Amino acid sequence: MKYKLICVDVDGTLLNDEKKVPELVKESLKKASGMGIQIALVTGRMPAGADLVERELSVSCIKVCSAGTYILLGDQCIHTEYMMPKVMREIYTEFALKNHLPLWIFQGRKWYVTDMDSYVEQEIEIIQYEPEVVDVEELAQEWEEDGTGPNKLLIAGDPKTVCRIEEQMRKMGLPEVDMARSSEYYLEIFPKGVTKGEALAAVCEKLNIKLEETIAFGDQELDVPMIQKAGVGIAMGNAIEEAKAAADYVTRSNNDAGIAYALERYL
Repeated sequence: MKYKLICVDVDGTLLNDEKKVPELVKESLKKASGMGIQIALVTGRMPAGADLVERELSVSCIKVCSAGTYILLGDQCIHTEYMMPKVMREIYTEFALKNHLPLWIFQGRKWYVTDMDSYVEQEIEIIQYEPEVVDVEELAQEWEEDGTGPNKLLIAGDPKTVCRIEEQMRKMGLPEVDMARSSEYYLEIFPKGVTKGEALAAVCEKLNIKLEETIAFGDQELDVPMIQKAGVGIAMGNAIEEAKAAADYVTRSNNDAGIAYALERYL
């Protein structure tokens, strides 16, 4: 099989635990790019966070950001999905505010938060981008007038709290959104039907690539639809069991250049 697209999750997959791309992985992706294979960063991160990784790789990448809700080909947005501002209000009031946690709000290249805490500060340090602190009601009114809304929401906290919020949110039933954990600390919330798998399909359609001509790497719940959708779905050695069960192959961990090891096998 001649593969034409490699889709890689970023945190826990492409990056090691020190938030760096291992040298062997850089070399393998550069080699793949030199063979004419497109590289896509498929991440929960906003564009500023994906930009940092692209620069470290020194490879031009398609950037599938905010859990697949905002896709960039170069500087051009080729696909975007919104949720209704009233849903943002409800999630903030019922889940973030009641648990004394900031709500993270993403639209396009912008990142907004309702307050600052240690998780927000940690993200600022990682992606080198500072969010704007906003009032949810004012932002919702502005977006209602514009006919837009957030691409993605995120609630960050200690694992027990985030798990409890996810259970409450699923029990309540929010028909306009889906949700998934991108780590034990993060619950990501996005428009109904939007997954990394559907984002992969959207990129393939735009580039006229068949799904069977794709390879995808991931490690968390958010990556499972992408692993299932790709021609070859690969879970990292450090992946959750659900991702491993969905994969065609389980490679080495993110700390042991798992992507490079798998690409040597498949390319």
